[in-house]
Amino acid sequence: MERSFTDQLGRTIVVNYPPQRIVSIVPSQTELLFDLGLDAEVTGITKFCIHPIDKFASRAKVGGTKRLNLELIRSLKPDLIIGNKEENEKDQVEVLMSEFPVWMSDIYTLEDAQKTIAEIGALVNREPEAAYLNHLIHAGFTDLQTLALQNGIHKKVAYLIWRKPYMLAGRDTFIDNILALNGLQNVIVESRYPELDLAELKLLKPDLVFLSSEPYPFKDKHLEEIRSIIPEARVMLVDGEMFSWYGSRLVKAVQYLFQLQKELY
Repeated sequence: MERSFTDQLGRTIVVNYPPQRIVSIVPSQTELLFDLGLDAEVTGITKFCIHPIDKFASRAKVGGTKRLNLELIRSLKPDLIIGNKEENEKDQVEVLMSEFPVWMSDIYTLEDAQKTIAEIGALVNREPEAAYLNHLIHAGFTDLQTLALQNGIHKKVAYLIWRKPYMLAGRDTFIDNILALNGLQNVIVESRYPELDLAELKLLKPDLVFLSSEPYPFKDKHLEEIRSIIPEARVMLVDGEMFSWYGSRLVKAVQYLFQLQKELY
C-alpha cells in the first residue's frame, strides 16, 4: 500500500509501505536502519557506511555522501532513499527527488536526532524499536547532564574537524549541542565550521582542544603540533563518531562520554 510522510525539509513523499528497497546515503542513518532490525531491505549504502561492518561488505556502494553514483542508485530501483540536508549535496539530492521518494533529515540537536529516529522508525515500520532506542538515549543523556552538573564540569573547548586549513565545529551544529550537554562551552561563536589558524585559536584560551577522528583523521603525531602553539590547553584525540553520528550510535556514545567526563573532573 502507499503511505504519505513529511520529511524534515517539509516535503511530502509517497512510499510503498513498508519500503523494501532502501538506499541510505548517510552513515549514521544507515546504522540506524540495521539497528531497527532491517536487513535485506537496505540495498544501497555509501562507502562511508561502515557500521555494522558485516552488513557493509554485502551491500552495493553508491559512492560517497557528497559524490553519489546516480546511475548505480537508479539501477537499484529504490522505493525509498534516506538522506540528510548537511551531509548530502543539494544538486544531487534534487535529481534523485525528481525520480524517487527521498526522505531528508535536518539535525542540529539531540532532540532533533531523537525526532529523526522516531520518524525513520515510522517510515520503515519499526516504531517500537525506534521508541526503545530513544528511551535508552534519553535516559543516558539525562544522566550525562546530571553528572556534568554534579562534578562542576564547565570547561571551554575547541573541537577541530580538519587540518590545512584548520576547521572547527562552531555553533548551530550537532557537535556543539553534544558538547554543551556534557558541560563543555564551545569557544567558537561563529556558525557551522569556520576556518581558524592556531594563533587565533590560542587567543580564545580554550581549556581543552579536541582533535576528532573524522572527517580528518587526527592522530597522535598531531597532538604536539597543537600543544606547541597552545601549551596551556589540554589537547586530546576524540572519537568523532561519538560527537557527530546522530542515529543509534548515540546509545554507544553515552558510555564513551561517561568515560570522557571522568577524565575531565
